[in-house]
Amino acid sequence: MEMKGKYLVTIILLVSTLSVGMCSNRWIRAHATFYGVNDSPASLGGACGYDNPYHAGFGAHTAALSGTLFKSGESCGGCYQVRCDYRADPKWCLRGAAVTVTATNFCPSNNNGGWCNLPRHHFDMSMPAFFRIARRGNEGIVPVFYRRVGCRRRGGVRFTMRGQGNFNMVILSNVGGSGAVKAVAVRGSRGKTWRQMTRNWGANWQSSGDLRGQRLSFRVTLLDRKMMTFLNVVPSSWWFGQTFSSRGQFH
Repeated sequence: MEMKGKYLVTIILLVSTLSVGMCSNRWIRAHATFYGVNDSPASLGGACGYDNPYHAGFGAHTAALSGTLFKSGESCGGCYQVRCDYRADPKWCLRGAAVTVTATNFCPSNNNGGWCNLPRHHFDMSMPAFFRIARRGNEGIVPVFYRRVGCRRRGGVRFTMRGQGNFNMVILSNVGGSGAVKAVAVRGSRGKTWRQMTRNWGANWQSSGDLRGQRLSFRVTLLDRKMMTFLNVVPSSWWFGQTFSSRGQFH
């Protein structure tokens, strides 16, 4: 079957765009550093908005991503398998070692040719994660390969209620599957329609309307287009600052 060139290019571009958010066996070259020698867990949530990666279900293996990977918060909660390029740097890389990290922060660009500048692919990793793939004594930069992988989480998806009054915001954490949330809709027990939420920043999603005193259900779509509905996951007695876990989970 003959295919015109412009249509072939369009299909290739579409497939490439979709593969960015999905699990992939293709290894991509990047670089990695580490941060936070003495940082407390509460200080590592960063631009995704997770107050504490441990409470969010992510543990110690987290990373801040360069802008090319962070995508204005779209990658928050996503999982990446990272391995050091031993052939390129046998002095500092551990042979055959790999670690899976969760994206919880943003590594900003600077004006001095920094490693997180566009269009570079860079991971600024937590110290425990970094030294799973690199030798201790190295405080510099190592070449790595990475790929998107599925997130293995314990327990259900966590919904933390934020905002005030008529301003409703929820942060999703401990999300399995691809881990990165593409869309969220909410429905109160007094209504029959789903309200589409918008990304406020990072992993925080907002909607208008007063939902206090209602049981809340959420419809969550991941970057790989998997969708789950969590009915009445938040009881009517909820209040801002509380976190509720679902029984179901993405796989």
